[in-house]
Amino acid sequence: MMRAALLLALPLALPFALHAQRPLRIEDYYRIRTPIAPQLSPDGKWVAFTVASRDEATNAEPAEVWLASSDGAMAAHRLSSASTNATAPRWSDDGRLRWAEGERAWTLDPSAKVHTPAPDPTADRAGAVPRDGAPNSRAITLRSPNGSAVAIVRDVPPVARTKPALTDFERRHEERFKGVQFDWLDFQRDGQRFPVPDRTDPEVTPPQEIFLTPTGGTERQLTRLGLRLTGVRWSGDGTRLVFAADSSSRDERRYESAAVYTVTPQEVLQRLTPSDDHDHSDAIPSPDGKWVLYTRQLSTDAVIAQSLHHGGATDLAIVPATGGAERILTGEWEFLPNGARWSPDGKYIFFTGGIGGSIHLFRVAIAGGEVEQVTTGERRISGVSFDRAFTRIAYTVGVIEAPSEVWVANIDGSSEQRLTELNAGLTAEVALGRAERLRFSSKDGTTVEGWLLPPQGYRVGSGSYPLVVLNHGGPHAADGYAFDFKSQYLAANGYFVLKVNFRSSTGYGEQFLWATWGAWGDRDGEDVMAGVDHVIATHGVDRARVATMGHSYGGFMTNWLITQYPERFAAAIPGAGIVNWVSDYGTADIARTKETEFLGTPWEEEARARMIRQSPLTYASRVRAPTLFIHGEVDQRVPYSEAEQMYVALKKNGVPAQMIQYAGMPHGITGSWNVVHRMLNERKWLDRWLKPTGAM
Repeated sequence: MMRAALLLALPLALPFALHAQRPLRIEDYYRIRTPIAPQLSPDGKWVAFTVASRDEATNAEPAEVWLASSDGAMAAHRLSSASTNATAPRWSDDGRLRWAEGERAWTLDPSAKVHTPAPDPTADRAGAVPRDGAPNSRAITLRSPNGSAVAIVRDVPPVARTKPALTDFERRHEERFKGVQFDWLDFQRDGQRFPVPDRTDPEVTPPQEIFLTPTGGTERQLTRLGLRLTGVRWSGDGTRLVFAADSSSRDERRYESAAVYTVTPQEVLQRLTPSDDHDHSDAIPSPDGKWVLYTRQLSTDAVIAQSLHHGGATDLAIVPATGGAERILTGEWEFLPNGARWSPDGKYIFFTGGIGGSIHLFRVAIAGGEVEQVTTGERRISGVSFDRAFTRIAYTVGVIEAPSEVWVANIDGSSEQRLTELNAGLTAEVALGRAERLRFSSKDGTTVEGWLLPPQGYRVGSGSYPLVVLNHGGPHAADGYAFDFKSQYLAANGYFVLKVNFRSSTGYGEQFLWATWGAWGDRDGEDVMAGVDHVIATHGVDRARVATMGHSYGGFMTNWLITQYPERFAAAIPGAGIVNWVSDYGTADIARTKETEFLGTPWEEEARARMIRQSPLTYASRVRAPTLFIHGEVDQRVPYSEAEQMYVALKKNGVPAQMIQYAGMPHGITGSWNVVHRMLNERKWLDRWLKPTGAM
């Protein structure tokens, strides 16, 4: 494994030394294999994970279950059948691995000399995960820690409403009707069948309650809240069940505002979180049952009601399981915690978070103190799992210059070891670029971070190259240390690729995060242009051959840049980009972004003026850049009509424009055939306008 690590490091230190390597080709997209969600066994000896790949012949993305020993003695190897799609590997307390393949469930004892999977006898039906804790259409079953009782969370349907009788004439016309009818507000959700069922209707989303059956006893009902329950868990000492529920969920004009509750086997119900303006989620009891951990964020309704010019901080908090004052653990930490977990001794909370372009593991003591960073380096770790004793961790490592792989380390981040070489053949054959981390000043002096991937074979002074600015989505997201095939493909074909973590990006503190409130495009657009100017001044970039592209918020940013800086761009490719905030308000599935970050609705004069001012369509007459629009046919996050409006405007103004609409696709355009088709056409558009005849 040390030799493998050294081989991995070689192309990072000498990115252009391996002359035998060839440039990346579009066909290589189907060679990438991606490890997902590594699961460390309870004893820490084994790591199971899913490996996703792409099949060009079928357009499928099959997944396999793999296993490796955590000490590297037994190399990673496939367990599941190659002909089926395997999912959800997980370890049981007895150290056996379980997973599903199609309609069948399998299990394996990794301590056996020969790793031969066997049918899983604990599955309650073919293809099901084991019974205990498994949700299905009827109930969630939770066995108490000492096995003395079973809690069941199940729907309690209301009494069915009596429907009015129809005449034969009315019935015939109802049967002939081919459209849809609805009278609720939340009628659409991107990627879901239209219309989305009414979440406020008790017949559609019946209330859930908790029922308890002691061993050998009679079932009795513990809760009578009449709400939907989430994350129901037993406390470690078995004295209570912990969960979250939102009392406002039946009000279609309100956003999430859940509270954390406990209930004892003696039917004592208690609300733990205060009745304030916060939303509480992901409630997890401590191992000793004395505390409850949860994520706390100012509710969307509170942000709107108070007309705040910023969002609410996201923090981890704990509260005594018997009730009392909550304790904020990350109040002085200005980043976003994710995936929080208790340490076995209950003294620490472990979680992941992004800082700049990296993502790492952190911990904080429940007794108080600063957040401590556990893992380090210029990379992104994800899918972190722990052994039972919290002495070892497994995770995937993302870097710019190679697809991710599975690693393990001690709980403090030491003795790190790479377990997989899933893409070793590709990285040995293909020259993948390493991006340069940039730091530069924006127009108002704010320091901004970005990454510049050079063209294949670039040397200082070797010529003048075109530049593609690739804008991330969100806007509350961030680029950084992660492999991106599109960027590598463009670099392999002669382009500099610039990514900028403009204001509103995560990982730079709350002031940076909310700096675009009420004016999407202004400061963040200035940040992007500062990055473009920095690269032109320091690298071999042709000022006349610059393009901008991106998807979702990156699509909006692309539309914004070509209207605000028309003379700076020779081509543009907005994907699923908003151009008209007024029309988007009523046609998209997330009105909240306008109600918060634009401080109102289109029928409020000030908010409407703000929406018009920040809409690229308002400035469509300025555009000079030939523009390729890319959109999904049934996108409900950024409706197709957004691209259509700008396309028509550019055509009316004589600007070269082209539309690619992907049939049946929502906001995220998926499927390998679509993704490859998109990249091929994006490159053709860039080549057409940035590489004219006679140019490099």
